[in-house]
Amino acid sequence: MSFFTGKRPGPDAVPPKPKSAAREWVNSLLFAVVAASLLRWSAVEAYVIPSESMERSLLVGDYLFVSKLHYGPITPQTPLQMPLTHQTIPILGGVQSYSDLIQLPTYRFPGFSSVQRNDVVVFHVPHEQQRPADLRTFLIKRCIAVAGDTLVIRHGQVFLNGQPGAIAGQPQTTYFMEVPAPNDEVRQALRDQRVVDYTQPDGMPAVVTNPETGKTGYYLSCPADVAAYFRRQSYVKALTVAGSNLPDGTLFPDAADFHVSDAKSAVSRRWQLDDYGPLPVPKKGQTVHLTPANAAIYYKIIAQYEHNQGVTWQNGMIQQNGRPLTSYTLKQNYYFMMGDNRHNSEDSRFWGFVPEDHVVGKAVFVWLSLDPYADLLHKMRWSRMFHLVS
Repeated sequence: MSFFTGKRPGPDAVPPKPKSAAREWVNSLLFAVVAASLLRWSAVEAYVIPSESMERSLLVGDYLFVSKLHYGPITPQTPLQMPLTHQTIPILGGVQSYSDLIQLPTYRFPGFSSVQRNDVVVFHVPHEQQRPADLRTFLIKRCIAVAGDTLVIRHGQVFLNGQPGAIAGQPQTTYFMEVPAPNDEVRQALRDQRVVDYTQPDGMPAVVTNPETGKTGYYLSCPADVAAYFRRQSYVKALTVAGSNLPDGTLFPDAADFHVSDAKSAVSRRWQLDDYGPLPVPKKGQTVHLTPANAAIYYKIIAQYEHNQGVTWQNGMIQQNGRPLTSYTLKQNYYFMMGDNRHNSEDSRFWGFVPEDHVVGKAVFVWLSLDPYADLLHKMRWSRMFHLVS
């Protein structure tokens, strides 16, 4: 297409040479790549779920669209990145060197909303300090508590600010189901109730012996209604919660710097997956007074997420430039994220808060779902096509 410039061509003017088919094809391809990259950065991106930490809200093999418009797209910290058709959550890979990459300050454009309780959120994993924030592993979890909340978990029940929290999705608990005589009836019931063990080649939970009791049965992760179903069956002798107790010092903030350093809280809380807190979720503008009792809660924030200089951990306290830091004003909001598969999710109970500038977007809907254990004719989960994420 040509445009009128305001000057009429003379009678001897040579008409412009038409573009070749190859040139037209290259131009169209470049336009498509640029348009797709802009759309991926600013609006929506496709991801695939490879692990069971969000079962049953999201299944292994779900392909979903994530909206970046909800919270606002964020400018890249590392500008030269290869555009992909979809990302895997999490992206697995070896540690690489990123010291030579140009890193830019980030800015988040306005979005439709802020992160809300119960949103299913994609974010960059906070503890991969060897990588720039926007090149870290992508994770997807449910936001359980927002900035300013105080979180408590008692016997698996979430409480926010002293009140029972209304939790969306289908939270799963891990149980040991004692079955003296495993048989086809039991296996068919597990299949019918959609109980899956992704560590097994066929997805079917294996018959095992409980090391604590010596009884035979199955470990299974399922929501409360499925657990209630199995409790009613005559072949089930006992169904008890399993997998919730961890060695002391495993969880945040006793482990103050998960996967980065061996910093430990001066005060041991001994929290467990189902009995956790109270834990305050930091809020932008809040000034906290730092003591040995709470310093581990804020160490990663001050030392890593908010890019302060000269911060170290000494004898259970935060120091800056060799002097104890006794108060600090927070520069951004933070969130507490958990997987719906509560005993099979490495989440904020392990590594602490998610900074606001690590948030990528909100999971909106599943556009494709493939069952990893089904045969070719039954591979597609048709009922999950265009399934909204709740």
